[in-house]
Amino acid sequence: MFNSKETGTFKLGNRIVKRLGYGAMQLAGPGVFGPPKNRDAALAVLREAIASGVNHIDTADFYGPHVTNQIIREALVPYPEDLVIVTKVGAKRGADGSWNPAFSREELTAAVHDNRRNLGIDVLDVVNLRIMFEVHHPAEGSIEAPLTVLADLQRQGLVRHIGLSNVTPAQVDEARRICEIVCVQNQYNLAHRADDALIDELARHSIAYVPFFPLGGFTPLQSSTLSNVAARLGATPMQLALAWLLRRAPNILLIPGTSSLAHLRENLAASQLTLSPETFAELDGIGAG
Repeated sequence: MFNSKETGTFKLGNRIVKRLGYGAMQLAGPGVFGPPKNRDAALAVLREAIASGVNHIDTADFYGPHVTNQIIREALVPYPEDLVIVTKVGAKRGADGSWNPAFSREELTAAVHDNRRNLGIDVLDVVNLRIMFEVHHPAEGSIEAPLTVLADLQRQGLVRHIGLSNVTPAQVDEARRICEIVCVQNQYNLAHRADDALIDELARHSIAYVPFFPLGGFTPLQSSTLSNVAARLGATPMQLALAWLLRRAPNILLIPGTSSLAHLRENLAASQLTLSPETFAELDGIGAG
């Protein structure tokens, strides 16, 4: 059981979740496409995450596509009462595994229904609108049209809460004028710090910030400072990177993903690390550098 007293909790929509959750993206096959090599292992990771106290899972029906949501349903139904499943719409996969925008009313509506069906959930807890003006990083442009569609689906009772993914601060401001936004999910980690100011602004409004690729994603974090501090504390560099994020701001919710039980246990153990102000500052310098 990971130490939720150390990590704390934060409000996500109308629910309270532990700040160290789980991201399901890696449960699909290579390139987040197709089925996993070992479905039984994927099921085991999800079940152990829940048994260890995780109550926040991040997913999307375009992972696979459909694969991760179907695995989540197989592994966890009946869902624990305190579990919050956050999913995403706004993208679709090509036959070649490409990531493509899916912003039309028809595509967004179908995506919400696909998530409901494959997860086995009547009403989705939180749906993030993934902006795809650029696939791998935020790009400016109005998001009013797709967000209005998602807000309509919320009014129909299919979605409880709405979040954003891969967005700029200007798009967050635009979105908050259209509907309530409960979370923002962008790339952020020790080395990738473009959202420092945005995190602090969201914290002032009690909006959750959920960094994807908290450990560097497909290019894992590498830093001599990180490795040296980890060795000094008797932890792994990845545990230290997660511990830094937990201390960085109270509104940060973590969703490190893995298809390995060993890595899941390593990630959850990061909640047991306590960083002194001096150690936090030392690690903080990695981003400044």
